[in-house]
Amino acid sequence: MKKTFAIAAAAAVVALGQLAMAGSAQAQSTPEFAFNIGATSDYVFRGFSQTSEDPAIFGGVDATIGSFYAGAWASNVDFGDSTDAEVDVYGGYRAETQGVLFDIGVVGYLYVDAPDGVDYDYLEVKLAASRAIGPYTIGAAAYISPDFFGLDEEAVYGEVNAAYAADNGVSVSGAVGFQSLDVNEDYTTWNVGIGIPLVAGIGLDVRYHDTDFDSTLSEGRAVASLKYAF
Repeated sequence: MKKTFAIAAAAAVVALGQLAMAGSAQAQSTPEFAFNIGATSDYVFRGFSQTSEDPAIFGGVDATIGSFYAGAWASNVDFGDSTDAEVDVYGGYRAETQGVLFDIGVVGYLYVDAPDGVDYDYLEVKLAASRAIGPYTIGAAAYISPDFFGLDEEAVYGEVNAAYAADNGVSVSGAVGFQSLDVNEDYTTWNVGIGIPLVAGIGLDVRYHDTDFDSTLSEGRAVASLKYAF
Protein backbone atom coordinates (compact mmCIF):
# COMPACT_ATOMS: atom_id res chain seq x y z
CA MET A 1 0.00 0.00 0.00
CA LYS A 2 2.83 2.41 0.85
CA LYS A 3 4.40 1.65 -2.51
CA THR A 4 1.15 2.61 -4.26
CA PHE A 5 1.06 5.96 -2.48
CA ALA A 6 4.71 6.64 -3.20
CA ILE A 7 4.21 5.92 -6.90
CA ALA A 8 1.13 8.14 -7.05
CA ALA A 9 2.90 11.01 -5.33
CA ALA A 10 5.98 10.65 -7.53
CA ALA A 11 3.84 10.58 -10.69
CA ALA A 12 2.07 13.76 -9.62
CA VAL A 13 5.35 15.54 -8.96
CA VAL A 14 6.74 14.48 -12.35
CA ALA A 15 3.55 15.61 -14.10
CA LEU A 16 3.71 18.94 -12.29
CA GLY A 17 7.29 19.43 -13.44
CA GLN A 18 6.40 18.63 -17.06
CA LEU A 19 3.45 21.02 -17.02
CA ALA A 20 5.60 23.72 -15.47
CA MET A 21 8.19 23.39 -18.23
CA ALA A 22 5.48 23.51 -20.90
CA GLY A 23 3.87 26.61 -19.45
CA SER A 24 6.94 28.57 -18.43
CA ALA A 25 7.22 30.34 -21.77
CA GLN A 26 3.75 31.83 -21.29
CA ALA A 27 4.21 32.77 -17.63
CA GLN A 28 3.97 36.41 -16.65
CA SER A 29 7.11 38.03 -15.28
CA THR A 30 5.26 39.78 -12.42
CA PRO A 31 3.08 37.87 -9.94
CA GLU A 32 -0.48 38.95 -9.21
CA PHE A 33 -1.56 38.87 -5.56
CA ALA A 34 -4.97 38.37 -3.95
CA PHE A 35 -5.75 38.53 -0.24
CA ASN A 36 -8.65 37.39 1.91
CA ILE A 37 -9.72 37.64 5.54
CA GLY A 38 -12.85 36.36 7.18
CA ALA A 39 -14.71 34.75 10.04
CA THR A 40 -16.83 31.62 10.34
CA SER A 41 -19.19 30.28 12.98
CA ASP A 42 -17.35 26.92 12.87
CA TYR A 43 -14.25 25.90 10.90
CA VAL A 44 -15.31 22.60 9.28
CA PHE A 45 -12.84 20.55 7.23
CA ARG A 46 -14.09 17.44 5.42
CA GLY A 47 -17.08 17.27 7.73
CA PHE A 48 -15.22 17.66 11.04
CA SER A 49 -15.15 20.78 13.22
CA GLN A 50 -11.58 21.96 13.68
CA THR A 51 -12.51 24.46 16.41
CA SER A 52 -14.59 22.30 18.78
CA GLU A 53 -17.72 23.87 17.26
CA ASP A 54 -16.53 27.40 18.09
CA PRO A 55 -15.97 30.34 15.67
CA ALA A 56 -12.76 30.93 13.74
CA ILE A 57 -10.96 33.84 12.14
CA PHE A 58 -8.97 33.12 8.99
CA GLY A 59 -6.94 34.83 6.28
CA GLY A 60 -4.78 34.07 3.30
CA VAL A 61 -2.75 35.30 0.36
CA ASP A 62 -2.49 33.88 -3.18
CA ALA A 63 0.04 34.65 -5.90
CA THR A 64 -0.28 33.70 -9.57
CA ILE A 65 2.26 33.90 -12.40
CA GLY A 66 0.61 32.76 -15.60
CA SER A 67 -0.71 29.26 -14.90
CA PHE A 68 1.34 28.81 -11.73
CA TYR A 69 0.01 29.58 -8.28
CA ALA A 70 1.17 29.54 -4.67
CA GLY A 71 -0.34 30.69 -1.44
CA ALA A 72 -0.75 30.46 2.31
CA TRP A 73 -3.81 30.39 4.56
CA ALA A 74 -4.22 30.33 8.35
CA SER A 75 -6.97 29.84 10.92
CA ASN A 76 -7.27 29.27 14.63
CA VAL A 77 -8.07 25.68 15.65
CA ASP A 78 -9.02 23.86 18.87
CA PHE A 79 -8.14 20.18 19.24
CA GLY A 80 -8.45 20.19 23.03
CA ASP A 81 -4.68 20.49 23.47
CA SER A 82 -2.03 23.23 23.10
CA THR A 83 -2.44 23.57 19.31
CA ASP A 84 -3.33 27.18 18.49
CA ALA A 85 -3.48 27.53 14.72
CA GLU A 86 -3.35 25.79 11.35
CA VAL A 87 -1.17 27.22 8.58
CA ASP A 88 -1.56 25.81 5.06
CA VAL A 89 0.98 26.42 2.32
CA TYR A 90 0.33 25.29 -1.24
CA GLY A 91 1.37 25.60 -4.85
CA GLY A 92 0.63 24.12 -8.23
CA TYR A 93 -0.19 24.53 -11.88
CA ARG A 94 -3.53 25.00 -13.65
CA ALA A 95 -4.09 24.39 -17.35
CA GLU A 96 -7.21 24.22 -19.53
CA THR A 97 -7.63 21.67 -22.32
CA GLN A 98 -10.79 21.08 -24.36
CA GLY A 99 -12.77 23.15 -21.87
CA VAL A 100 -11.53 21.13 -18.88
CA LEU A 101 -9.47 22.91 -16.22
CA PHE A 102 -6.80 20.70 -14.66
CA ASP A 103 -5.12 21.49 -11.35
CA ILE A 104 -2.05 19.66 -10.06
CA GLY A 105 -0.54 20.82 -6.80
CA VAL A 106 0.80 20.14 -3.33
CA VAL A 107 -0.67 21.26 0.01
CA GLY A 108 1.19 21.31 3.33
CA TYR A 109 -0.77 21.50 6.59
CA LEU A 110 1.21 22.84 9.56
CA TYR A 111 -0.01 23.20 13.15
CA VAL A 112 1.32 25.84 15.54
CA ASP A 113 2.24 24.78 19.13
CA ALA A 114 1.09 21.19 18.62
CA PRO A 115 2.12 18.86 21.47
CA ASP A 116 5.27 16.80 21.01
CA GLY A 117 4.73 13.43 19.39
CA VAL A 118 1.23 14.01 17.97
CA ASP A 119 2.37 14.09 14.32
CA TYR A 120 -0.27 16.56 13.11
CA ASP A 121 1.68 18.10 10.20
CA TYR A 122 1.15 16.42 6.85
CA LEU A 123 1.38 16.81 3.07
CA GLU A 124 -1.10 16.06 0.29
CA VAL A 125 -0.76 15.86 -3.48
CA LYS A 126 -3.79 17.35 -5.23
CA LEU A 127 -5.17 16.16 -8.59
CA ALA A 128 -8.33 17.97 -9.74
CA ALA A 129 -10.37 18.70 -12.85
CA SER A 130 -13.48 20.79 -13.53
CA ARG A 131 -15.67 21.77 -16.48
CA ALA A 132 -17.86 24.86 -16.80
CA ILE A 133 -21.03 24.51 -18.89
CA GLY A 134 -22.79 27.85 -18.97
CA PRO A 135 -23.58 28.84 -15.38
CA TYR A 136 -22.89 25.30 -14.14
CA THR A 137 -19.55 23.83 -13.08
CA ILE A 138 -18.86 20.19 -12.28
CA GLY A 139 -15.63 18.80 -10.92
CA ALA A 140 -13.72 16.06 -9.15
CA ALA A 141 -10.59 15.99 -7.03
CA ALA A 142 -8.30 13.58 -5.22
CA TYR A 143 -5.91 14.36 -2.36
CA ILE A 144 -3.22 11.77 -1.63
CA SER A 145 -1.13 11.72 1.54
CA PRO A 146 1.66 9.25 2.43
CA ASP A 147 1.73 10.44 6.09
CA PHE A 148 -1.63 11.85 7.18
CA PHE A 149 -2.80 13.75 10.26
CA GLY A 150 -2.32 12.09 13.66
CA LEU A 151 -2.27 8.29 13.82
CA ASP A 152 -3.13 7.77 10.15
CA GLU A 153 -0.41 7.55 7.53
CA GLU A 154 -1.65 6.54 4.08
CA ALA A 155 -4.83 8.42 3.19
CA VAL A 156 -6.84 9.36 0.10
CA TYR A 157 -9.68 11.86 -0.09
CA GLY A 158 -11.85 11.85 -3.22
CA GLU A 159 -14.57 14.35 -4.01
CA VAL A 160 -17.12 15.22 -6.68
CA ASN A 161 -18.60 18.71 -6.65
CA ALA A 162 -20.97 20.97 -8.56
CA ALA A 163 -21.93 24.64 -8.56
CA TYR A 164 -24.40 27.01 -10.17
CA ALA A 165 -23.68 30.74 -10.51
CA ALA A 166 -26.54 33.14 -11.21
CA ASP A 167 -26.15 36.40 -13.10
CA ASN A 168 -26.56 38.41 -9.90
CA GLY A 169 -23.53 36.73 -8.31
CA VAL A 170 -25.45 34.36 -6.06
CA SER A 171 -24.12 30.79 -6.24
CA VAL A 172 -25.29 27.39 -5.04
CA SER A 173 -22.72 24.64 -4.59
CA GLY A 174 -22.25 21.24 -3.03
CA ALA A 175 -19.84 18.32 -2.78
CA VAL A 176 -19.73 14.67 -1.76
CA GLY A 177 -16.42 13.22 -0.59
CA PHE A 178 -14.98 9.99 0.77
CA GLN A 179 -12.03 9.94 3.18
CA SER A 180 -10.05 6.69 3.14
CA LEU A 181 -7.78 6.12 6.17
CA ASP A 182 -5.45 3.32 7.21
CA VAL A 183 -5.97 3.48 11.00
CA ASN A 184 -9.17 5.37 11.76
CA GLU A 185 -12.54 4.54 10.22
CA ASP A 186 -13.24 5.59 6.63
CA TYR A 187 -16.17 7.96 6.21
CA THR A 188 -18.30 9.86 3.70
CA THR A 189 -18.94 13.59 3.96
CA TRP A 190 -21.11 16.03 2.06
CA ASN A 191 -22.02 19.71 2.07
CA VAL A 192 -24.38 22.08 0.28
CA GLY A 193 -24.65 25.82 0.55
CA ILE A 194 -25.32 29.21 -0.96
CA GLY A 195 -22.92 32.08 -1.56
CA ILE A 196 -24.29 35.63 -1.53
CA PRO A 197 -22.29 38.72 -2.56
CA LEU A 198 -22.93 41.64 -0.20
CA VAL A 199 -20.83 44.74 -0.89
CA ALA A 200 -17.63 45.09 -2.92
CA GLY A 201 -15.35 42.17 -2.10
CA ILE A 202 -17.46 40.86 0.78
CA GLY A 203 -19.43 37.63 0.50
CA LEU A 204 -21.55 35.49 2.80
CA ASP A 205 -21.58 31.68 2.59
CA VAL A 206 -24.18 29.62 4.45
CA ARG A 207 -23.52 25.88 4.28
CA TYR A 208 -24.71 22.62 5.79
CA HIS A 209 -22.12 19.89 6.48
CA ASP A 210 -22.65 16.28 7.50
CA THR A 211 -20.90 12.90 7.59
CA ASP A 212 -21.73 9.26 8.27
CA PHE A 213 -19.09 9.20 11.04
CA ASP A 214 -20.53 8.94 14.54
CA SER A 215 -18.97 11.69 16.64
CA THR A 216 -19.97 15.06 18.08
CA LEU A 217 -17.49 16.96 15.91
CA SER A 218 -18.72 15.34 12.68
CA GLU A 219 -22.49 15.52 13.12
CA GLY A 220 -24.63 17.65 10.83
CA ARG A 221 -24.29 21.41 11.26
CA ALA A 222 -25.03 24.70 9.53
CA VAL A 223 -22.12 27.10 9.20
CA ALA A 224 -22.12 30.78 8.23
CA SER A 225 -18.93 32.41 6.90
CA LEU A 226 -18.16 35.99 5.96
CA LYS A 227 -15.13 36.71 3.75
CA TYR A 228 -13.54 39.85 2.35
CA ALA A 229 -11.40 39.32 -0.76
CA PHE A 230 -9.15 42.09 -2.07
